[in-house]
Amino acid sequence: MKIVIVGGVAGGASAAARARRLCDNAEIIVLERGHYPSFANCGLPYYVGGKIQSRNKLLVAPIDMLRQRHRLDVRIRSEVVQIDRDNKQVSVRNLESGEEYTETYDKLIIATGASPFRPPLPGIDGPRVLELRDLNDADRMYELATSGVTRATIVGAGFIGIEVAENLVRRGIHTTIVELSEQVLPPWDQEMIAPIDEHIRAQGVDILLGESATSFDDGPDGLTINLKSGQALKSDFAVVCIGVRPESQLAADAGIQCGDRGGIIVTDQMQTNDPDIYAVGDVTQVSCFVSKTPTQIPLAGPANRQGRIAADHIFGRQSSYRGTQGTAVVGVFEKTAAMTGLSEKQLKRLDIDYEKVYIHPANHAGYYPGAEALTLKLIYAPKTGVILGAQAVGGDGVDKRIDVIAMAIQGGMTVEDLEEAELCYAPQYGHAKDPINMAGFVAAGVIRGDQPVVHVDSIDPQMFLLDVRSEAEFAAGHIPGATNIPIEVLREHTDEVPKDKTIAAYCKVGQRGYLATRVLMQRGFNVVNISGGYTSWLRSQ
Repeated sequence: MKIVIVGGVAGGASAAARARRLCDNAEIIVLERGHYPSFANCGLPYYVGGKIQSRNKLLVAPIDMLRQRHRLDVRIRSEVVQIDRDNKQVSVRNLESGEEYTETYDKLIIATGASPFRPPLPGIDGPRVLELRDLNDADRMYELATSGVTRATIVGAGFIGIEVAENLVRRGIHTTIVELSEQVLPPWDQEMIAPIDEHIRAQGVDILLGESATSFDDGPDGLTINLKSGQALKSDFAVVCIGVRPESQLAADAGIQCGDRGGIIVTDQMQTNDPDIYAVGDVTQVSCFVSKTPTQIPLAGPANRQGRIAADHIFGRQSSYRGTQGTAVVGVFEKTAAMTGLSEKQLKRLDIDYEKVYIHPANHAGYYPGAEALTLKLIYAPKTGVILGAQAVGGDGVDKRIDVIAMAIQGGMTVEDLEEAELCYAPQYGHAKDPINMAGFVAAGVIRGDQPVVHVDSIDPQMFLLDVRSEAEFAAGHIPGATNIPIEVLREHTDEVPKDKTIAAYCKVGQRGYLATRVLMQRGFNVVNISGGYTSWLRSQ
């Protein structure tokens, strides 16, 4: 068996190593265009910022190890320029010598990844307009970031843009972020990411939303980034981080079927429309695990799993890809944002019915030192309770909660299952009733009718707003038009609550509002609890 793999980073390297473990006498050739196979893309911003001090730490599987330990024929600076499906061979160009040759294959795996999108703007190809895809990019950015520069502009506030901004600030560089959408981290729902936006600004980062670059002018006094609003930003350099596009032209030219957004269409076994050609990683179009619709989500975890699956299938193993559910996490100046499954905005776009709840617990027991608030949004099917997605922001423990819900989604679980989840507990790690359980309690209570909810974006002006916090809390800030009756005295003052209106009760995070809802429901009132309470309302402003 002769396997040729085009691309030797995450998916390609995983496919090669798995194939070797499954067949020790197979001929496995890895053709990598760059200088390094199997390097840690996700670690590049942290090398630039000095958090990762040794460049060699980014070499996950050094070329000598791949050649010696796994007996792989790894050829760097080797670009595949054509696939000849009829003759089952590829044309390879040696980028150092310019020489071209052909290599035959029994099975071909395409792992060409995705490249940063660089729109055709004037000046974008200048030497001080950078991107961050590989170690060469990181070397150039590291060189600039440590040369005494003082100003940088990041175009794009996605994962990479935010991580680069954090690491440039770590170097003492004043950083401005320019983002076309009306929020940072666009994959998240806007209300969830509001505290992250606030936290980034608190670090001295300027954020310009609803803005985009129109041109880059490189002059003797620095780089000027011209924006669509007419504003001009002076910087020592800029980093363009506005998304990636699958590098699928090689496949498309060979007649391999690609989707509307360019991703190579594959089966659950990672096969293309040519049974002898597989594709893995960021270059592919796969199925969304939740909605079963086509999707492209460039993540390292799925790429590695897909590489293993392709190798398994080549050697007759029963292995298939379940789909990508978009489980992702990003660190932002010691805060964390994480998500899994579908966001609310995606569900609206797909016209899928859903319900949601918000909770704002501490990450661990409040009486144990160091407790931090986190916000968890749980999205589920309103009738069945099947979990559709979740998002969380905060400090420690955010990733843990989203990982648990990611597994619940994989298992097809419901919010009722979250109620019963048995999770490890000690006061420094969590709660006896973990936030996962609490989210399940709230969502299941909504389904059962125990506590109808309303969301801050759906409050009707005709509702009677009932604030059940203390008088001091109410005086410090409340939803306009609300009436304050603390929960401790509500039972004695129900005559002050109108029965001809819908009552929208709320407290700080929802717990006292829930109790007020139960009290009033049992007395014949039409009442709902504002999900997430006053905290959610503040986040929406």
